[in-house]
Amino acid sequence: MKIMRKIIEIDEELCDGCGNCIISCAEGALQIIDGKARLVAEKYCDGLGACLGECPTGALVVVERAADDFDEEAVEQHLALAKEAQDGVPDTLPCGCPSTELQTFPSGTACRKANEPTDLTRAESALGHWPVQIRLVPAAAPFLKDAELLVAADCTPFAYADFHRDFIDGKVVLVGCPKFDDNQLYLEKLTEVFQEARIRNVTALVMEVPCCQGLPVIVKKAMDNAGKSVPMEYVVLGLRGDILKREALVA
Repeated sequence: MKIMRKIIEIDEELCDGCGNCIISCAEGALQIIDGKARLVAEKYCDGLGACLGECPTGALVVVERAADDFDEEAVEQHLALAKEAQDGVPDTLPCGCPSTELQTFPSGTACRKANEPTDLTRAESALGHWPVQIRLVPAAAPFLKDAELLVAADCTPFAYADFHRDFIDGKVVLVGCPKFDDNQLYLEKLTEVFQEARIRNVTALVMEVPCCQGLPVIVKKAMDNAGKSVPMEYVVLGLRGDILKREALVA
């Protein structure tokens, strides 16, 4: 039944598909579809606008119009189904996000040089702790105390050839995927880490695909929840492993 009420509206021309709003929508009313944030169903949106502050382009507004009434029971069912879906990853995804597109990179000079030995000494791992998955690391882990923290998207070590040397060395690393994992769990875990561990600085390392961009948002929100202000660097990698962006987010 349609009623006059407040509901979210998305300007597709302004939306860049970063996915930041998805994290803040507790009802799961928004999804990235064909590279844009879209309202899945009117009945899932409560119209409170919790997602507005996370949009960097101003693509989201709350309007008042005729819309399906908010259905809390339907939201609970919707979230339960989404949770079940996280247990398995489908073979193909219909969203059109660059992270789901199959790509093959041409071999060339770089590949040939990579197979030419220049040093017979085997490189050593810079990893100094285990586990590394955000979900598995307890906030009270001793290696987190006074640490320099690297929060990295799952795909980054495969794209960047010198990942251990340039990013892990001297840091405690936590890895995760903001697209397929439970973002609320990430937020709660990282909030506890910032509350307990006296983190000295953070590097948030992600790929260039839109679905990765939620990770630094979660890290920043966890700091805010913990009442901490920690120096943070935001690094974006291209699909071929080049560094596209380095930016200081928190002074």
